[in-house]
Amino acid sequence: MRLCICLLLGLGLTLSISALAAPPPSYHLVKTIAVGGDGGWDCLTFDNAANRLYIARSTRVQVVDVEKGVLVGEVANTQGVHGVALVPKLKRGYASNGQDNSVTVFDLATLKEVERIKVGTKPDVIIFDLKVKRVFTSNGGSNDATAIDVATNKVVGTVALGGKPEFAVDDGDSIFVNIEDTSEVVSFDPKTLAVKNRWPLAPGEGPSGLALDAGNRWLLSVCSNEKMVVLDADTGKVETTLPIGKGPDGAACDSKTGLAFSPNGQDGTLTVVKEESVARGSSLKAKFSVLATVPTQVSARTMALDPKTGNIYLGAAKFVTPPAGQPTQGRRRQIEPGSFVILVFGK
Repeated sequence: MRLCICLLLGLGLTLSISALAAPPPSYHLVKTIAVGGDGGWDCLTFDNAANRLYIARSTRVQVVDVEKGVLVGEVANTQGVHGVALVPKLKRGYASNGQDNSVTVFDLATLKEVERIKVGTKPDVIIFDLKVKRVFTSNGGSNDATAIDVATNKVVGTVALGGKPEFAVDDGDSIFVNIEDTSEVVSFDPKTLAVKNRWPLAPGEGPSGLALDAGNRWLLSVCSNEKMVVLDADTGKVETTLPIGKGPDGAACDSKTGLAFSPNGQDGTLTVVKEESVARGSSLKAKFSVLATVPTQVSARTMALDPKTGNIYLGAAKFVTPPAGQPTQGRRRQIEPGSFVILVFGK
């Protein structure tokens, strides 16, 4: 187990040799859930309370019971859906529809549409900030974020982000957003919607997935040039960079184990990064290293993490082999119908 830095300092404890020597967990494939269905996919969202996985699938949201390993239903008519945000207390979900610039509000029990809200152009990633009780969409076509009040389902404002937003995370006081075309992280206040900071990710380029270690205040941004960039969430200073695989489009951090993850779809690997507390003089610092590169499946580029079990869920499918002699350069690969699965990796 990772010892929490703030707890150690507050109690005046010291790291023991046995704690430092504890073997780190290793990940392996424990189950494959056959989901099927046509079309591509994007973000995965895990419902911790219901043990359900929400999968953005082109024209609908598929819902999987991960314990039973079965598809339990779908949210229909979500054209170009990219992601889902959950508001369990209101028993609602919010799906970002990239093709009609809207968010579908649906009932978590029935999966039926309740309302549809117009937002910015080409909404992509969507998150819920519990502290201000707002849903935020990252709008890739209009380079901004839309804020929705979940009490009224009304748009309460827009934040200009100065570039194409990708994944976003929040800590209650700030929303942090990867900006893909400028290779930056932008933070803004979720209540006032004022931009607070704009931090460069160099040497990282083309960021997509973003994770937050809220306890130790680290942002972990995965980039298209095969780097994970670790930033100080308070100052924006780049702490370190780590090598990852090709084609990531997601990230996660398990605060209990001090592990961070990059699903690399082009390589078919999962990069596992370890954060450790190490003594330097009279203080404790964080040290990051690549713990493992786990084989997954080519195309497995987005992920969700179960914070209770540490299980990782990856979406993957097989690709159709083009006929001999046909050019493949610049063409979008076709997915083999019915081949979509959820790969479950555990410790």
